[in-house]
Amino acid sequence: MINVRDLGVNYGNELALNNIDLDIPGNRTCAIIGPSGCGKTTLLYTIAGLLKPSAGKVLINDEEVQGARRETGVILQNGGLFPWKTVWDNVSLGLKVRKFDKSAINQKVAAILEELGILEHRNKYPTQLSAGQKQRVAIARALVLEPDLLLMDEASSALDAINRELIQNLILKLYKKNPITMVLVTHSIEEAVFLGQTIVIMKQAKINHKINNPYFGDEDIRSKSDYYNVCREVRELLRGEDEEQ
Repeated sequence: MINVRDLGVNYGNELALNNIDLDIPGNRTCAIIGPSGCGKTTLLYTIAGLLKPSAGKVLINDEEVQGARRETGVILQNGGLFPWKTVWDNVSLGLKVRKFDKSAINQKVAAILEELGILEHRNKYPTQLSAGQKQRVAIARALVLEPDLLLMDEASSALDAINRELIQNLILKLYKKNPITMVLVTHSIEEAVFLGQTIVIMKQAKINHKINNPYFGDEDIRSKSDYYNVCREVRELLRGEDEEQ
């Protein structure tokens, strides 16, 4: 699905990504974690086609990314909802831009809002929603377009601990129902282990480690020692990177 080759990104004279190579198979999840400023969000935005590489390339389904793809859904940290539009209008916007007919829009939007448990809030504005509800709307807006690739940048970081776990559970449930390729950037070790089949650890514009997570998909993994063993492994690798700086 995703093949990143010798990728480099510069912000002026600052090197944001340096010789990045990464393969993410189709219908699998990948969590990218690392300290602030290591380049993980830059990598995500480059995969999304929102940033242009200074070197190398990103291939999706063997086609080089030259800009934003219609089949790529993106969920930003703040949700990116339009405050002057209702829940319904925020979620339906992409379908309208793609010129779906009204009946198809109504059917698709109602179905995804019901699945995410927010259909009753369809006429509310973002300011009338809780943080968790806003994030569900952002997820609905991305998934209603039926993407083959979902990219998430700190999608649950603004939530309290309880809502963060609820959103993580929801994402896993949606993935298990309809597996698509999913890449998420996170500062949370626990989230990376819960949602990442592959966990990528970055430092100073490079990928330093890749971990296969054999426990991905277990909804009850948080209550098991295996979960904390993988969290400990990731934490030790992150701490080791910090000590080398």
